[in-house]
Amino acid sequence: MFIPEIEKKSLPEIKSYQESRLPELLEYLNAHSKFYKELFLKNNIDIRKIKTLEDLTQIPVTTKTDLQERNDDFLCVDKSRVVDFITTSGTLGEPVTFAMTDSDLDRLAYNEYISFSCAETTEDDIFQLMVTMDKRFMAGLAYFLGLRKLGAGVIRIGPGLQELQFESIRRFSPTGFITVPSFIPKLIQYAEEHDIDYKSSSVKKAVCIGEPIRNNDFTLNTLGKKITEKWNLKLYSTYASTEMGTAFTECGEGRGGHHHPEMIIVEFLDEDNRPVGEGEPGEVTITTLGVEGMPLLRFKTGDICYHHTEPCACGRNTIRLGPVIGRKQQMIKFKGTTLYPPAIYDVINEIECIENFIIEVYTNNLGTDEILIKVGCKTGVPPDEKRIKDHFRAKLRVAPKIEFLNPVDIFKLQMPPNTRKPIIFIDKRNN
Repeated sequence: MFIPEIEKKSLPEIKSYQESRLPELLEYLNAHSKFYKELFLKNNIDIRKIKTLEDLTQIPVTTKTDLQERNDDFLCVDKSRVVDFITTSGTLGEPVTFAMTDSDLDRLAYNEYISFSCAETTEDDIFQLMVTMDKRFMAGLAYFLGLRKLGAGVIRIGPGLQELQFESIRRFSPTGFITVPSFIPKLIQYAEEHDIDYKSSSVKKAVCIGEPIRNNDFTLNTLGKKITEKWNLKLYSTYASTEMGTAFTECGEGRGGHHHPEMIIVEFLDEDNRPVGEGEPGEVTITTLGVEGMPLLRFKTGDICYHHTEPCACGRNTIRLGPVIGRKQQMIKFKGTTLYPPAIYDVINEIECIENFIIEVYTNNLGTDEILIKVGCKTGVPPDEKRIKDHFRAKLRVAPKIEFLNPVDIFKLQMPPNTRKPIIFIDKRNN
Protein backbone atom coordinates (compact mmCIF):
# COMPACT_ATOMS: atom_id res chain seq x y z
CA MET A 1 0.00 0.00 0.00
CA PHE A 2 1.60 3.27 -1.17
CA ILE A 3 1.59 6.20 1.27
CA PRO A 4 3.17 9.48 0.11
CA GLU A 5 5.98 10.51 2.47
CA ILE A 6 4.33 13.86 3.24
CA GLU A 7 1.28 12.05 4.66
CA LYS A 8 3.50 10.31 7.23
CA LYS A 9 5.02 13.60 8.45
CA SER A 10 3.80 15.43 11.56
CA LEU A 11 1.09 18.10 11.21
CA PRO A 12 3.65 20.93 11.75
CA GLU A 13 5.82 19.44 8.99
CA ILE A 14 2.80 19.14 6.68
CA LYS A 15 1.91 22.78 7.43
CA SER A 16 5.49 23.88 6.66
CA TYR A 17 5.40 21.98 3.35
CA GLN A 18 2.14 23.64 2.28
CA GLU A 19 3.45 27.08 3.27
CA SER A 20 6.48 26.48 1.05
CA ARG A 21 4.14 26.03 -1.91
CA LEU A 22 1.81 28.93 -1.12
CA PRO A 23 3.90 31.77 -2.68
CA GLU A 24 4.12 29.93 -5.99
CA LEU A 25 0.33 29.59 -6.11
CA LEU A 26 -0.31 33.24 -5.23
CA GLU A 27 2.16 34.46 -7.85
CA TYR A 28 0.57 32.21 -10.46
CA LEU A 29 -2.92 33.51 -9.67
CA ASN A 30 -1.77 37.12 -9.70
CA ALA A 31 -0.12 36.63 -13.10
CA HIS A 32 -2.74 34.48 -14.83
CA SER A 33 -6.17 34.73 -13.15
CA LYS A 34 -8.28 37.76 -14.02
CA PHE A 35 -10.59 37.04 -11.07
CA TYR A 36 -7.88 36.77 -8.42
CA LYS A 37 -5.74 39.61 -9.78
CA GLU A 38 -8.77 41.90 -9.40
CA LEU A 39 -9.52 40.43 -5.96
CA PHE A 40 -5.99 41.22 -4.73
CA LEU A 41 -6.13 44.78 -6.12
CA LYS A 42 -9.62 45.53 -4.80
CA ASN A 43 -8.70 44.38 -1.29
CA ASN A 44 -5.19 45.90 -1.23
CA ILE A 45 -3.62 42.48 -0.69
CA ASP A 46 0.15 42.28 -0.98
CA ILE A 47 0.63 38.61 -1.81
CA ARG A 48 4.27 38.80 -0.68
CA LYS A 49 3.00 39.19 2.88
CA ILE A 50 0.92 35.99 2.72
CA LYS A 51 3.46 33.55 4.11
CA THR A 52 1.60 31.23 6.48
CA LEU A 53 -1.68 29.31 6.34
CA GLU A 54 -3.00 31.65 9.03
CA ASP A 55 -2.27 34.59 6.70
CA LEU A 56 -4.81 33.22 4.25
CA THR A 57 -7.55 34.73 6.43
CA GLN A 58 -6.51 38.13 5.02
CA ILE A 59 -7.90 37.03 1.63
CA PRO A 60 -11.68 36.99 1.01
CA VAL A 61 -13.22 33.60 0.33
CA THR A 62 -14.35 32.49 -3.13
CA THR A 63 -17.95 31.28 -3.45
CA LYS A 64 -19.99 29.16 -5.83
CA THR A 65 -21.70 32.37 -6.92
CA ASP A 66 -18.33 33.81 -7.96
CA LEU A 67 -17.70 30.72 -10.08
CA GLN A 68 -21.14 30.88 -11.66
CA GLU A 69 -21.12 34.60 -12.43
CA ARG A 70 -17.48 34.92 -13.53
CA ASN A 71 -16.68 31.43 -14.73
CA ASP A 72 -14.38 32.48 -17.60
CA ASP A 73 -12.37 34.86 -15.41
CA PHE A 74 -10.97 31.91 -13.43
CA LEU A 75 -9.27 30.40 -16.49
CA CYS A 76 -5.47 30.77 -16.23
CA VAL A 77 -4.33 29.31 -19.55
CA ASP A 78 -5.00 29.90 -23.21
CA LYS A 79 -7.86 27.75 -24.48
CA SER A 80 -5.46 26.04 -26.88
CA ARG A 81 -3.94 24.32 -23.82
CA VAL A 82 -7.26 22.97 -22.57
CA VAL A 83 -7.63 19.24 -23.27
CA ASP A 84 -10.83 18.48 -21.35
CA PHE A 85 -13.92 20.51 -20.48
CA ILE A 86 -15.85 19.39 -17.40
CA THR A 87 -18.98 20.76 -15.78
CA THR A 88 -20.22 20.45 -12.23
CA SER A 89 -23.54 18.73 -11.61
CA GLY A 90 -25.27 22.00 -10.74
CA THR A 91 -26.80 20.60 -7.55
CA LEU A 92 -26.91 24.04 -5.92
CA GLY A 93 -27.36 26.24 -9.01
CA GLU A 94 -26.11 26.68 -12.56
CA PRO A 95 -23.40 24.17 -13.59
CA VAL A 96 -19.88 25.56 -13.71
CA THR A 97 -17.35 24.70 -16.42
CA PHE A 98 -13.85 23.60 -15.48
CA ALA A 99 -11.13 23.58 -18.11
CA MET A 100 -8.32 21.07 -17.58
CA THR A 101 -4.87 20.96 -19.10
CA ASP A 102 -2.82 17.86 -19.75
CA SER A 103 -0.99 18.51 -16.47
CA ASP A 104 -4.34 18.80 -14.63
CA LEU A 105 -5.37 15.36 -15.88
CA ASP A 106 -2.05 13.95 -14.68
CA ARG A 107 -2.72 15.56 -11.29
CA LEU A 108 -6.21 14.06 -11.24
CA ALA A 109 -4.81 10.61 -12.00
CA TYR A 110 -2.22 10.95 -9.22
CA ASN A 111 -4.87 12.03 -6.72
CA GLU A 112 -6.99 8.98 -7.44
CA TYR A 113 -3.91 6.75 -7.44
CA ILE A 114 -3.06 7.76 -3.86
CA SER A 115 -6.77 7.76 -2.92
CA PHE A 116 -7.31 4.18 -4.13
CA SER A 117 -4.05 3.20 -2.42
CA CYS A 118 -5.53 4.69 0.75
CA ALA A 119 -8.58 2.44 0.24
CA GLU A 120 -6.31 -0.62 0.19
CA THR A 121 -6.45 -1.08 -3.57
CA THR A 122 -3.63 -2.92 -5.35
CA GLU A 123 -2.77 -3.78 -8.94
CA ASP A 124 -4.43 -7.17 -8.37
CA ASP A 125 -7.86 -5.54 -7.93
CA ILE A 126 -10.51 -5.26 -10.61
CA PHE A 127 -13.14 -2.57 -10.04
CA GLN A 128 -16.58 -2.42 -11.59
CA LEU A 129 -17.03 1.29 -12.38
CA MET A 130 -20.72 2.12 -11.86
CA VAL A 131 -20.23 5.83 -12.57
CA THR A 132 -20.68 7.54 -15.91
CA MET A 133 -17.58 8.62 -17.85
CA ASP A 134 -19.48 10.78 -20.32
CA LYS A 135 -21.75 13.87 -20.02
CA ARG A 136 -18.77 16.07 -19.01
CA PHE A 137 -18.57 14.30 -15.64
CA MET A 138 -15.24 14.41 -13.80
CA ALA A 139 -15.78 11.53 -11.35
CA GLY A 140 -15.89 8.58 -13.75
CA LEU A 141 -12.88 9.87 -15.67
CA ALA A 142 -10.95 10.46 -12.44
CA TYR A 143 -11.56 6.94 -11.13
CA PHE A 144 -10.57 5.40 -14.46
CA LEU A 145 -7.34 7.42 -14.65
CA GLY A 146 -6.41 6.62 -11.05
CA LEU A 147 -7.01 2.89 -11.37
CA ARG A 148 -5.08 2.84 -14.64
CA LYS A 149 -2.11 4.57 -12.98
CA LEU A 150 -2.27 2.10 -10.10
CA GLY A 151 -2.38 -0.84 -12.51
CA ALA A 152 -5.74 -2.21 -11.35
CA GLY A 153 -8.38 -3.49 -13.75
CA VAL A 154 -11.51 -1.50 -14.66
CA ILE A 155 -14.87 -2.67 -16.00
CA ARG A 156 -16.67 0.44 -17.34
CA ILE A 157 -20.40 -0.17 -17.02
CA GLY A 158 -21.87 3.00 -15.57
CA PRO A 159 -24.94 3.34 -13.32
CA GLY A 160 -28.03 1.12 -13.25
CA LEU A 161 -28.39 -1.95 -15.48
CA GLN A 162 -28.54 -4.58 -12.73
CA GLU A 163 -28.65 -7.46 -15.19
CA LEU A 164 -25.48 -6.27 -16.93
CA GLN A 165 -23.79 -5.64 -13.57
CA PHE A 166 -24.26 -9.26 -12.51
CA GLU A 167 -23.37 -10.58 -15.96
CA SER A 168 -20.07 -8.66 -15.67
CA ILE A 169 -19.47 -9.99 -12.16
CA ARG A 170 -19.90 -13.51 -13.52
CA ARG A 171 -17.63 -12.95 -16.54
CA PHE A 172 -14.83 -10.80 -15.13
CA SER A 173 -14.76 -11.55 -11.36
CA PRO A 174 -14.25 -7.98 -10.10
CA THR A 175 -13.05 -7.54 -6.53
CA GLY A 176 -14.76 -4.22 -5.91
CA PHE A 177 -17.38 -1.64 -6.88
CA ILE A 178 -17.13 2.10 -7.36
CA THR A 179 -20.68 3.26 -6.85
CA VAL A 180 -23.23 5.45 -5.18
CA PRO A 181 -23.91 3.27 -2.09
CA SER A 182 -27.72 3.44 -2.39
CA PHE A 183 -27.39 1.42 -5.60
CA ILE A 184 -26.03 -1.62 -3.74
CA PRO A 185 -29.39 -2.45 -2.02
CA LYS A 186 -30.96 -2.37 -5.48
CA LEU A 187 -28.37 -4.88 -6.68
CA ILE A 188 -29.13 -7.06 -3.65
CA GLN A 189 -32.85 -6.90 -4.32
CA TYR A 190 -32.33 -7.82 -7.98
CA ALA A 191 -30.09 -10.74 -7.02
CA GLU A 192 -32.60 -12.09 -4.51
CA GLU A 193 -35.46 -11.80 -7.01
CA HIS A 194 -33.41 -13.70 -9.63
CA ASP A 195 -31.81 -16.32 -7.36
CA ILE A 196 -28.28 -14.97 -7.83
CA ASP A 197 -25.80 -16.05 -5.16
CA TYR A 198 -24.28 -12.59 -4.77
CA LYS A 199 -22.82 -13.34 -1.34
CA SER A 200 -20.44 -15.89 -2.88
CA SER A 201 -19.33 -13.59 -5.70
CA SER A 202 -15.81 -12.22 -6.23
CA VAL A 203 -16.83 -8.74 -4.99
CA LYS A 204 -15.47 -8.02 -1.50
CA LYS A 205 -15.43 -4.23 -1.22
CA ALA A 206 -16.95 -0.99 -2.45
CA VAL A 207 -15.59 2.53 -2.76
CA CYS A 208 -18.68 4.63 -2.03
CA ILE A 209 -19.21 8.05 -3.59
CA GLY A 210 -21.76 10.84 -3.34
CA GLU A 211 -23.62 9.67 -0.22
CA PRO A 212 -22.61 9.17 3.43
CA ILE A 213 -22.30 5.64 4.79
CA ARG A 214 -21.18 6.64 8.29
CA ASN A 215 -22.40 8.62 11.26
CA ASN A 216 -20.29 11.35 12.83
CA ASP A 217 -18.77 8.79 15.23
CA PHE A 218 -17.68 6.72 12.18
CA THR A 219 -20.11 3.87 12.85
CA LEU A 220 -22.06 2.76 9.80
CA ASN A 221 -25.27 4.70 9.27
CA THR A 222 -28.55 3.07 8.24
CA LEU A 223 -27.56 2.76 4.58
CA GLY A 224 -24.16 1.32 5.49
CA LYS A 225 -25.75 -1.22 7.82
CA LYS A 226 -28.40 -2.12 5.25
CA ILE A 227 -25.63 -3.02 2.80
CA THR A 228 -23.31 -4.92 5.13
CA GLU A 229 -26.04 -6.88 6.91
CA LYS A 230 -26.97 -8.43 3.56
CA TRP A 231 -23.62 -8.46 1.76
CA ASN A 232 -20.32 -8.70 3.63
CA LEU A 233 -18.57 -5.90 1.74
CA LYS A 234 -15.78 -3.68 3.09
CA LEU A 235 -17.04 -0.13 2.54
CA TYR A 236 -14.76 2.87 1.98
CA SER A 237 -16.27 6.33 2.19
CA THR A 238 -15.08 9.21 0.02
CA TYR A 239 -15.64 12.95 -0.25
CA ALA A 240 -14.72 14.86 -3.40
CA SER A 241 -15.83 17.62 -5.72
CA THR A 242 -15.10 18.84 -9.22
CA GLU A 243 -13.91 22.19 -7.85
CA MET A 244 -11.13 20.70 -5.72
CA GLY A 245 -10.16 17.95 -8.19
CA THR A 246 -9.22 15.96 -5.13
CA ALA A 247 -10.71 13.27 -2.89
CA PHE A 248 -10.71 12.59 0.85
CA THR A 249 -10.76 8.79 0.99
CA GLU A 250 -10.99 6.42 3.93
CA CYS A 251 -8.28 3.94 4.71
CA GLY A 252 -8.99 0.49 6.12
CA GLU A 253 -9.47 1.94 9.61
CA GLY A 254 -12.72 3.61 8.48
CA ARG A 255 -12.13 6.73 10.57
CA GLY A 256 -12.71 9.49 8.03
CA GLY A 257 -11.35 10.59 4.67
CA HIS A 258 -7.63 11.40 4.59
CA HIS A 259 -6.41 14.79 3.40
CA HIS A 260 -3.80 14.74 0.62
CA PRO A 261 -1.55 17.75 1.43
CA GLU A 262 0.10 17.72 -2.00
CA MET A 263 -3.28 18.40 -3.61
CA ILE A 264 -5.05 21.03 -1.50
CA ILE A 265 -4.88 23.29 1.52
CA VAL A 266 -8.04 22.83 3.59
CA GLU A 267 -9.73 25.14 6.10
CA PHE A 268 -12.90 24.71 8.15
CA LEU A 269 -14.79 27.97 8.55
CA ASP A 270 -17.85 29.27 10.40
CA GLU A 271 -20.56 31.61 9.10
CA ASP A 272 -18.21 34.58 9.51
CA ASN A 273 -15.35 32.84 7.69
CA ARG A 274 -13.40 32.28 10.90
CA PRO A 275 -11.61 28.96 11.47
CA VAL A 276 -13.42 26.50 13.73
CA GLY A 277 -11.73 24.13 16.13
CA GLU A 278 -11.69 20.37 16.12
CA GLY A 279 -15.04 19.12 17.38
CA GLU A 280 -16.92 22.05 15.80
CA PRO A 281 -18.75 21.79 12.45
CA GLY A 282 -17.21 23.96 9.76
CA GLU A 283 -17.61 24.61 6.06
CA VAL A 284 -14.95 22.84 4.02
CA THR A 285 -12.89 25.55 2.30
CA ILE A 286 -10.14 24.58 -0.11
CA THR A 287 -7.14 26.05 -1.91
CA THR A 288 -5.90 23.91 -4.78
CA LEU A 289 -2.24 23.13 -5.29
CA GLY A 290 -0.70 22.17 -8.63
CA VAL A 291 -3.69 23.11 -10.79
CA GLU A 292 -2.92 24.91 -14.08
CA GLY A 293 -6.28 25.50 -15.75
CA MET A 294 -8.56 26.87 -13.03
CA PRO A 295 -6.92 26.93 -9.60
CA LEU A 296 -9.02 28.11 -6.66
CA LEU A 297 -8.09 30.09 -3.56
CA ARG A 298 -10.12 29.75 -0.33
CA PHE A 299 -13.12 28.27 -2.14
CA LYS A 300 -16.07 27.54 0.14
CA THR A 301 -17.57 24.22 -0.95
CA GLY A 302 -20.87 24.61 0.92
CA ASP A 303 -20.31 21.28 2.72
CA ILE A 304 -20.39 21.21 6.52
CA CYS A 305 -18.11 18.66 8.22
CA TYR A 306 -16.16 17.87 11.37
CA HIS A 307 -12.41 17.37 11.09
CA HIS A 308 -10.03 15.22 13.13
CA THR A 309 -6.31 15.65 13.71
CA GLU A 310 -5.11 12.68 15.78
CA PRO A 311 -2.78 10.29 13.91
CA CYS A 312 -4.39 7.31 12.19
CA ALA A 313 -3.40 3.70 12.85
CA CYS A 314 -2.77 3.30 9.09
CA GLY A 315 0.42 5.37 9.37
CA ARG A 316 -0.94 8.64 7.97
CA ASN A 317 -0.90 11.79 10.11
CA THR A 318 -3.04 13.94 7.83
CA ILE A 319 -6.26 15.66 8.82
CA ARG A 320 -9.28 13.40 8.42
CA LEU A 321 -12.71 14.54 7.30
CA GLY A 322 -15.86 13.23 8.94
CA PRO A 323 -19.09 12.54 7.01
CA VAL A 324 -20.78 15.53 5.40
CA ILE A 325 -23.42 16.76 7.85
CA GLY A 326 -25.12 18.64 5.05
CA ARG A 327 -24.74 21.38 2.50
CA LYS A 328 -25.09 24.88 3.85
CA GLN A 329 -27.61 25.91 1.17
CA GLN A 330 -29.69 22.78 1.77
CA MET A 331 -30.32 23.47 5.46
CA ILE A 332 -34.04 23.18 6.22
CA LYS A 333 -35.89 24.96 9.03
CA PHE A 334 -38.95 22.74 9.44
CA LYS A 335 -41.45 23.32 12.26
CA GLY A 336 -38.74 24.76 14.49
CA THR A 337 -36.24 21.99 13.76
CA THR A 338 -33.05 22.43 11.73
CA LEU A 339 -32.50 19.53 9.32
CA TYR A 340 -30.08 18.57 6.59
CA PRO A 341 -31.01 16.09 3.83
CA PRO A 342 -28.63 13.32 5.05
CA ALA A 343 -30.60 13.07 8.31
CA ILE A 344 -33.80 12.57 6.30
CA TYR A 345 -32.13 9.98 4.05
CA ASP A 346 -31.05 8.03 7.12
CA VAL A 347 -34.61 7.82 8.46
CA ILE A 348 -36.03 6.77 5.09
CA ASN A 349 -33.40 4.06 4.69
CA GLU A 350 -34.59 2.50 7.97
CA ILE A 351 -38.09 1.93 6.55
CA GLU A 352 -38.02 -1.45 4.80
CA CYS A 353 -41.19 -0.95 2.76
CA ILE A 354 -39.70 1.99 0.82
CA GLU A 355 -38.06 1.06 -2.47
CA ASN A 356 -37.11 4.56 -3.62
CA PHE A 357 -37.90 8.19 -2.87
CA ILE A 358 -37.35 11.81 -3.75
CA ILE A 359 -37.46 14.76 -1.34
CA GLU A 360 -38.89 18.13 -2.34
CA VAL A 361 -38.49 21.23 -0.18
CA TYR A 362 -40.57 24.31 -0.94
CA THR A 363 -41.82 27.52 0.64
CA ASN A 364 -45.43 27.36 1.92
CA ASN A 365 -47.92 30.24 1.99
CA LEU A 366 -46.61 31.29 5.40
CA GLY A 367 -43.14 31.75 3.96
CA THR A 368 -41.61 28.84 5.87
CA ASP A 369 -39.98 25.60 4.71
CA GLU A 370 -42.17 22.60 3.86
CA ILE A 371 -41.02 19.05 3.10
CA LEU A 372 -42.74 16.62 0.72
CA ILE A 373 -41.35 13.11 0.35
CA LYS A 374 -42.49 11.17 -2.70
CA VAL A 375 -42.24 7.50 -1.88
CA GLY A 376 -42.26 4.34 -3.98
CA CYS A 377 -43.21 1.23 -1.99
CA LYS A 378 -41.94 -2.25 -2.70
CA THR A 379 -44.16 -4.57 -4.74
CA GLY A 380 -46.92 -6.10 -2.65
CA VAL A 381 -46.44 -3.70 0.25
CA PRO A 382 -49.45 -1.42 0.89
CA PRO A 383 -48.68 2.26 1.56
CA ASP A 384 -48.69 3.09 5.29
CA GLU A 385 -48.47 6.85 5.74
CA LYS A 386 -49.03 6.74 9.51
CA ARG A 387 -46.19 4.30 10.05
CA ILE A 388 -43.75 6.40 8.00
CA LYS A 389 -44.74 9.63 9.76
CA ASP A 390 -44.51 8.00 13.19
CA HIS A 391 -40.99 6.84 12.36
CA PHE A 392 -40.00 10.39 11.41
CA ARG A 393 -41.46 11.78 14.63
CA ALA A 394 -39.56 9.20 16.66
CA LYS A 395 -36.25 10.01 14.97
CA LEU A 396 -36.45 13.72 14.10
CA ARG A 397 -39.43 14.95 16.22
CA VAL A 398 -41.18 16.21 13.06
CA ALA A 399 -43.01 14.49 10.21
CA PRO A 400 -43.03 15.63 6.55
CA LYS A 401 -45.83 15.29 4.05
CA ILE A 402 -45.86 11.93 2.27
CA GLU A 403 -47.02 11.21 -1.29
CA PHE A 404 -47.08 7.67 -2.68
CA LEU A 405 -46.13 7.03 -6.30
CA ASN A 406 -45.21 4.00 -8.38
CA PRO A 407 -41.48 3.19 -7.92
CA VAL A 408 -41.08 3.40 -11.72
CA ASP A 409 -42.35 7.00 -11.65
CA ILE A 410 -40.02 7.84 -8.77
CA PHE A 411 -37.08 6.46 -10.77
CA LYS A 412 -38.02 8.71 -13.71
CA LEU A 413 -38.03 11.72 -11.39
CA GLN A 414 -34.61 10.71 -10.04
CA MET A 415 -33.09 10.22 -13.48
CA PRO A 416 -34.39 12.87 -15.92
CA PRO A 417 -32.72 13.06 -19.37
CA ASN A 418 -29.00 13.92 -19.33
CA THR A 419 -28.71 13.36 -15.57
CA ARG A 420 -25.32 11.99 -14.50
CA LYS A 421 -26.33 10.72 -11.07
CA PRO A 422 -29.65 10.13 -9.26
CA ILE A 423 -31.43 13.22 -7.96
CA ILE A 424 -33.05 12.54 -4.59
CA PHE A 425 -33.27 16.11 -3.25
CA ILE A 426 -35.02 18.97 -5.05
CA ASP A 427 -35.02 22.47 -3.56
CA LYS A 428 -38.00 24.52 -4.78
CA ARG A 429 -37.81 27.19 -2.10
CA ASN A 430 -38.14 30.90 -2.88
CA ASN A 431 -34.65 32.42 -2.92
